[in-house]
Amino acid sequence: MFFLALAFCGIAVLGVLAVRVGLEVRRFSRAVGDSSERITRAAENLERAAQPLAARGGRVHGTGGAEDPEAR
Repeated sequence: MFFLALAFCGIAVLGVLAVRVGLEVRRFSRAVGDSSERITRAAENLERAAQPLAARGGRVHGTGGAEDPEAR
């Protein structure tokens, strides 16, 4: 009888730990999803901010190409 009660307690502890692990996995996956969305937004903002600089850099490089023989 003692071993039966001990086995039941062991299974109950494992069940509680399984539930806790499941909740932590759910919380972690939600945090990863939020971080992924923030990284995507930051990349879009960076790309949007870099477009005028890239266009200006292309104009500067394009006008200096005739005078600079190494640009070819």
